[in-house]
Amino acid sequence: MTPPERAPTIGLVLHPRRDPGPSATAIVAWAQSHGSRLVARAEDAARLPPGVIVSDQLAEETDALVSIGGDGTMLGALRLVVKRAVPVLGVNLGNLGFLVEVEPDELPAALDRLERGEFTIEQHSALQVRAGAAESVGFNDVALVRVPDDGVVNAALSVGGQRMGRYRCDGLVVATPAGSTAYSYAAGGPVVSPLLDAVIIAPLAPMSGISRPMVVSADEPVELTLLEGSGRPAVEVDGRVLHRTQAGETIAIRLIPNAGQVVRLDRDRHQRRNQVKLSLLDLPFLPEELRDLTAPSAGPSGRTRP
Repeated sequence: MTPPERAPTIGLVLHPRRDPGPSATAIVAWAQSHGSRLVARAEDAARLPPGVIVSDQLAEETDALVSIGGDGTMLGALRLVVKRAVPVLGVNLGNLGFLVEVEPDELPAALDRLERGEFTIEQHSALQVRAGAAESVGFNDVALVRVPDDGVVNAALSVGGQRMGRYRCDGLVVATPAGSTAYSYAAGGPVVSPLLDAVIIAPLAPMSGISRPMVVSADEPVELTLLEGSGRPAVEVDGRVLHRTQAGETIAIRLIPNAGQVVRLDRDRHQRRNQVKLSLLDLPFLPEELRDLTAPSAGPSGRTRP
């Protein structure tokens, strides 16, 4: 007798604070009508409707992940399955996301397409970082961040084993192409297509030494060694503190190509949306504030101005 096929398993990853609300309800309803199994971590399950199984093996047993939140939630979902080729679909609950793919009201149709295999995969590279005894993986960036009441960062840079120079600055950001629109961009770094394999290095408030961002090959490991007189910066990976450095320590970083699989349902639409989002990055107002500013107003006659 042929054993029955295993029901597809979809893992859910939630924003740590935002209410998943209608998105979670839609996913549970869809799974029940399609015979799919839903699993979530214990910290997320309490905010989900009945029908979701709590699992401490989510990363190992899921066939696909659905991230409900913003880009930060997507980064966490990608880190969960970095050792496996698991597609991750992002549902946007945030304001400005480059990784997320669909809005909550688009979920049922998106899940139908996911089930039928009608999607493409956007491969994302990651950064493997070793600092002291600590190791981690980040999909956006690794940052050396000056700690309050401590000295500035005084570090030597080596790329591919070759000494490139030194930094004296408030911090350093080493980013993937996907992370080039985040912390690195705020530091003056370039926007790099996520389809490229490259590493961006950008100093924060440089005082002397290397003062401009640079882009290096994906094949060249990056090392930052703290020099004499340097402060003891914290090492952050995708915004999470990994390690507090010691004098003379070396932070080793290398790019891992194709470490994450992001689901794209309409690549052209996604690129158009990203063009709009990039144009909003340097505006002094949030998108919702712009809507308020451009809302129709009543003129002196009481008529609404166009």
